[in-house]
Amino acid sequence: MRRYAMLLLALTVSAVLLLEAGCQKPAEITEEPKPAPVQSEPTVQTQKVEPAKPTPKIAFEKVIHDYGKVGPSTNNVGEFRFTNQGDALLLITGVKDCCGIKTSLQKRQYASGESGVLRARWQAYSTPATMRRQVYVYSNDPRRPEVTLTLKGQVVPKVAYQPTSLRLLLKDDQAGGPEITLTSLDGKPFSIRQFRASGDCMTADFDPAVQATKFVLKAKVDAEKLQRGAVTGTSGRIYIGLTHPECGEVSIPFSALPRFKITPPQIIVLKAKPQTPVVRRLWVLSNYGEDFEIESTSSQNNLVKVLGQKEVGSGYEFEVEITPPDAQDQRRFNDAFVVNLAGGEKLTIMCRGFY
Repeated sequence: MRRYAMLLLALTVSAVLLLEAGCQKPAEITEEPKPAPVQSEPTVQTQKVEPAKPTPKIAFEKVIHDYGKVGPSTNNVGEFRFTNQGDALLLITGVKDCCGIKTSLQKRQYASGESGVLRARWQAYSTPATMRRQVYVYSNDPRRPEVTLTLKGQVVPKVAYQPTSLRLLLKDDQAGGPEITLTSLDGKPFSIRQFRASGDCMTADFDPAVQATKFVLKAKVDAEKLQRGAVTGTSGRIYIGLTHPECGEVSIPFSALPRFKITPPQIIVLKAKPQTPVVRRLWVLSNYGEDFEIESTSSQNNLVKVLGQKEVGSGYEFEVEITPPDAQDQRRFNDAFVVNLAGGEKLTIMCRGFY
């Protein structure tokens, strides 16, 4: 009996153990992690960097120069300083001057860090005016191959003169010399060193050793020289050289009333037709009311023919006929109608035609 009980107990324990084993989850099977593949570093391609090429660099301290207020006919100098701020040789390849400006350089090549000066000379006008000019500097600077420099200034009177212009007459009794007054405006004394006129038609007496702040000159007119180019009108200038430090010269314009007035001053034919005559009238009159005589007339190219001539007041009236020549692929024609006066003087009236 005891043996049977022991057997039953053993069977019961075995059954309990089997039930517990059946209730447990099976153990999870875990795989050991595989090592990640080692990635190779990307290949870096290195590019060879070339060193910067040495270049010149031109740098001006200023690009505008103001001469300020200067006297007429004075010589003025302006300076433009520059430096080669690059690391290669600077070469000034050219300088383009402007009207009335003259530039100069000591040399054309400048090493790195070297400086130079461009000088600009300006001969001021003989009359009051303002000036503005440009000068162009060319170099081998690749960034700035052309540099524009500006010059400006103002010409102001330092010596006043009266009259400011002269109107002369050709008649002997009216061609006397006018008076010209010169006055220093800044109180600086000066002397007169020269007096000349266009065509040498005027002179004046002066002592170059005398200094003063005011002069009165009596101009002497040579009527014969004035008349040489004054049959139909003349003009010119008087130049008075001075020693004033800021006014080297005074220039006064003059004109002479011509002896004759021609109306119209030239003959114009528009829409001309070959070999079709055109009639025109013209007048030759004396500006001084003088009697004069016409000896003959002529036509340089034989295109102008006088149809009639009569005296009117202090001159003559002409009726002329102009015959245009064959065009011959030309768009215009020219001729000169010449009036020969007693005494050898000649008056020339131009004739111009357009087809």
